[in-house]
Amino acid sequence: MAVVFKKSNMLTDVPFHYCPGCSHGIAHRLVAEALEEISAEGNVIGIAPVGCAVFAYNYFNCDMQQVAHGRAPAAATGAKRTHPEKIVFAYQGDGDLASIGTAEIIHAAARGENITVIFINNAIYGMTGGQMAPTTLIGQKSTTSQAGRNVALNGNPIRVCEMLATLDGPVYLERVALCDPQSVMKAKKATRKAFENQKSGKGFSLVEMLSTCPTNWGMTAVDSAAFVKNEMTKIFPLGVFKDI
Repeated sequence: MAVVFKKSNMLTDVPFHYCPGCSHGIAHRLVAEALEEISAEGNVIGIAPVGCAVFAYNYFNCDMQQVAHGRAPAAATGAKRTHPEKIVFAYQGDGDLASIGTAEIIHAAARGENITVIFINNAIYGMTGGQMAPTTLIGQKSTTSQAGRNVALNGNPIRVCEMLATLDGPVYLERVALCDPQSVMKAKKATRKAFENQKSGKGFSLVEMLSTCPTNWGMTAVDSAAFVKNEMTKIFPLGVFKDI
């Protein structure tokens, strides 16, 4: 019988702990498949974040390093400079990257470090109970913005790709979505390109993935996918922001 689809060798057999409808599982698969396709097996170092993906070291079949909240780009920089022959990636959520880790991501990008960053933007703090994140939409409710995010009180959402695109260091910045099959296919292409850039020694690449969080959004899986497609993309438009 012909094999139509199989689990990537870059993923372990450990079941994901994520909530039903969460996009982290899709993102993990895309990262794993892209690494396998560029023949990086046995030559990868991943940096696990603090957040919903804190147990990522259980899922990726490669050397993984768990780091403090927000410090993944700094740790990835050290790993890559120490082992320049390795493919090094940081996997981070919006609270990890765009809040406590803002300095690390900006300076790693500004330096043009030859690493790949996978940025999961689900517009909320998922692991800690649904608090407002730097990427929470205007009017979006959370446990710390129960009437909806208010610009006068909370400011505007941070657009990471647009911010990093003002720097000279990055070579590739793209925002994708994980809301339907067509979008997932585009996300896969972007993820592979980010890793190919590193393999070729081009420099810093980041792929931002708009993702679902049905549990903390208080939605069904279907409705959360529609929210990404119809609402999040209004604030976080999809596309390539830098490609050198």
